[in-house]
Amino acid sequence: MLTSRVRRLKKMETLEVTGRSVEEAIEIALERLGADRDQVEIDVVNPGKGGILGFGAEPALIRVSLNASSSNLTAIAQLTVETLIRNMNADASIRVNPAESTDDRESVQVEISGEDSGLLIGNRGETLKAIQFISSLLIRNKSEGRVFIDVEGYRDRRNASIKALASKVAQRVISTGKAITLEPMTPNERRVVHMTLSENTSVETESTGGGNDRRVTISPL
Repeated sequence: MLTSRVRRLKKMETLEVTGRSVEEAIEIALERLGADRDQVEIDVVNPGKGGILGFGAEPALIRVSLNASSSNLTAIAQLTVETLIRNMNADASIRVNPAESTDDRESVQVEISGEDSGLLIGNRGETLKAIQFISSLLIRNKSEGRVFIDVEGYRDRRNASIKALASKVAQRVISTGKAITLEPMTPNERRVVHMTLSENTSVETESTGGGNDRRVTISPL
């Protein structure tokens, strides 16, 4: 069922943009996607009309999709996440920025904000995790880059909480001499634990388990 849902979303990955003219709408779309003209396909839904003295005017409406050969990660992330949020009927806007990477893979950060932010975060961040998972499925066949998604700074707050937890548990492991296994975490959350304790010479960290039950064990050295 999830696979068929992802396939339907792939077919719907388009961006609808209005402007005073077709050319203005195209410029707006390219700016939002961070793409070049030769990286997109343009479908003119309504060429618009100027009217007389402003009366009877209609904006131009275009539908934009990426070329199959496009590898522009910023544009791919923008279009993919916008499509997903639109299908959730959520009132939110997104912004895509470059992100730091620990290897040579290109990475971008997708920031989501708007009135429905709470809905998009969900209980204990479960909806945000689902958005991240589905977006990654949609993107991975188009780009080798990484896309990190956050809603109103929730992930930053969550990461800060995980860092504090990792440090606290590490101290307990050192004092008791016994390993402690944390709750299941996402790949990014486990990465935060590993990085937080990477320079602690008294403990070591290891990811264990599989699927959604994968977690980090902190052991004494």
